[in-house]
Amino acid sequence: MTNIENIDKNFDQRSIYKLVESLAEGNFKNEIELLSKLVKKIVDDSGFGLNGGRVWELIPKDNTYILKYQYGKIKKIPKSYKVHIAQMPVFKAMYNNRTQINYETDVLLKNTGIELFSASGVGDLIRIDNHKYYQYVLSFNADTILQSFYETLTIISGVSSVAIRDLKQRTKQKLLNKDLERAAEIQRNLLPEHKTQFADYDIYGVCIPDSQVGGDYFDYIPSLDDEEERLSIVICDAASKGLPAAIQALFVSGALKMGVSFGTKISRLISRLNNLVWNTFNYERFVSLFFCELQTSSNRLVLYTNAGHCSPMHFHAESNSITLLPPTGGLLGILENQSFKVENLTMQPGDILVLYTDGITESQNSDHELYGENRLMNIIRKEKNKSSKEIAVNIIDSVIKFCINSTYTDDKTIVVIKREINS
Repeated sequence: MTNIENIDKNFDQRSIYKLVESLAEGNFKNEIELLSKLVKKIVDDSGFGLNGGRVWELIPKDNTYILKYQYGKIKKIPKSYKVHIAQMPVFKAMYNNRTQINYETDVLLKNTGIELFSASGVGDLIRIDNHKYYQYVLSFNADTILQSFYETLTIISGVSSVAIRDLKQRTKQKLLNKDLERAAEIQRNLLPEHKTQFADYDIYGVCIPDSQVGGDYFDYIPSLDDEEERLSIVICDAASKGLPAAIQALFVSGALKMGVSFGTKISRLISRLNNLVWNTFNYERFVSLFFCELQTSSNRLVLYTNAGHCSPMHFHAESNSITLLPPTGGLLGILENQSFKVENLTMQPGDILVLYTDGITESQNSDHELYGENRLMNIIRKEKNKSSKEIAVNIIDSVIKFCINSTYTDDKTIVVIKREINS
């Protein structure tokens, strides 16, 4: 005759904990697979004296638990067998005491040989008709269920719930990582080739994101009208981090390319872009941007606007001096209907224009000292006779070495535009 024993058996609770923990670290496709493996392990353990075990999953819309897995020496239950929660009060009772021991009342289950069973709730609690039910139930049957197994099952259900949450988190993280990898691939494909040549301009740009995706962005956008060929160069930095920043950068990229293709004047183009950012991004609105247009005119006039971006550095070869190009308008998206002034400069042979994001000058060393503008100016002067690529690479190398032991991280982007001397 079956009965519920109050005689304890010396189960090693720490070993049970380790069993569940080791299973949780396994590579499972979903929670059912994890719980099924756990049930099999427990039933196969001769120390428990179990005849079989099952995994049930709550189906809230049907108010039922459905059989997802069964294992043991008893007659098989029909696959996907359902038990209504109203017909099995033990399911409701688990909210107050997650492990229950009871005699089987379901006719079909009794006919398979189940008489005495234990059941324990696992996973999240789900509300149905003002009561809460566990997402999963682990049930076991035996001729005799010891009180010690009741205690052990309570430990198993608690640790299993933690394991399920961890598995869900890992699954979400994997999906997120896949999305980030795809976003990073899209972002890399949108960036131009590092090096380009326009008339007698030697140009080189590089972008190093702090994570898989970043908010820094640069591009070369060629255009041609009836008068002359032009090349627009843009560098921008979204105020936020990670994926939101990358989305903003991609948005700005598409809008600029479209605007340039329509031959929109620079001031109007940036003003319209500002309103697009304002209306599209409710929270991470702010984007700094520097936009310049290289022309093939004899004096090599460069038109530019600076929307709250780091001041680019114009190195004058003749005087060995550097001029900063401060903002000519506010950050994109900070105010609606902003206007942006367009300024100009002339690039003489040997002149260098360095565009960069704050990940360059605001990089910090282990003493929290900023890399700063002066170090950047010194490298420009030191490397003035080298190619745009050499200048850009040496700047990046200098910054990385400077902040190698620092916890501060940010995207780092630089574009070097040099007018060649022998044109």
